[in-house]
Amino acid sequence: MATFGPRRGEQPALTPANRRAIPPVDMQRVEQPPNGDAWRDRARCNSARRTHDPAYDGVFFTCVRTTRIYCRSICPSVHARARNVFFVPSAAAAERLGFRPCLRCRPETAQGSPAWRGTRTTVARGMRMIDAGFLDAHTVGELASRLGIGPRHLSRLFMKHVGATPVDAAGTRRVQTAKRLVSDTNLPLADIGFAAGFKSVRRFNDAFQKTYQRPPSSFRGTRA
Repeated sequence: MATFGPRRGEQPALTPANRRAIPPVDMQRVEQPPNGDAWRDRARCNSARRTHDPAYDGVFFTCVRTTRIYCRSICPSVHARARNVFFVPSAAAAERLGFRPCLRCRPETAQGSPAWRGTRTTVARGMRMIDAGFLDAHTVGELASRLGIGPRHLSRLFMKHVGATPVDAAGTRRVQTAKRLVSDTNLPLADIGFAAGFKSVRRFNDAFQKTYQRPPSSFRGTRA
């Protein structure tokens, strides 16, 4: 017996008639994956923080003007009003502006990272070297030389893409590394300070006081 139309499991063929019946796709409503410039899109970031979207974790950080605290997109804290927040591309950028890390969402444990970190761009290479501790033993000039550019140009690139200088980024990395070790391990505090890249215990303590307004010992075993 002859059959008409598509068999079970098959899609019907497109014809001029049914093609006209398919509604056009509104590309502005299609969610786009986050990229290195996503933090510039205020509406997008506001939506992500309100839904605790993990896809944006580490892609941007929310700075709350009223509390002077910055958070991850997945922060469980009560949301601040949209008019009281703005967004930055990195933790270093937030701290450069005088904001303190949120103790609930722990920015130092953010799993995501800006899309440009996975590329071969100069800033991405520089960030990887900083994350590996290059500036703990070398100067910004030496970092720039390794990247094949001048120090001023390197700083301009970092300010454009990271929102902070290489020195700022290195300082934030040290504090974040130390914070994780203080909260999550039983290592002696002095050992943690040196392992994170601090040159002395005093600098280690001063950095925590500046960033958290609390001494390192106050985080011992809290996992806060």
